[in-house]
Amino acid sequence: MKASREELLQALAELSALFPDWRFGQLVANVATAARSPQVEAIWESEDDELLIAARRLLERNRGRAEISA
Repeated sequence: MKASREELLQALAELSALFPDWRFGQLVANVATAARSPQVEAIWESEDDELLIAARRLLERNRGRAEISA
């Protein structure tokens, strides 16, 4: 799977809506951690495909948050 940047940015936008209290750096770090590991290198070494998969996984696991908040 070759993730497009637009797909990744859309997933990040959706996560941002689910977690409005996260700063953008936190959002990126959390997705990179979910993609790779809690190591600092995860941010630098994660490929777009890995980030998109992790972002989608986080979205799927947290969709109920939007329903609870509404």
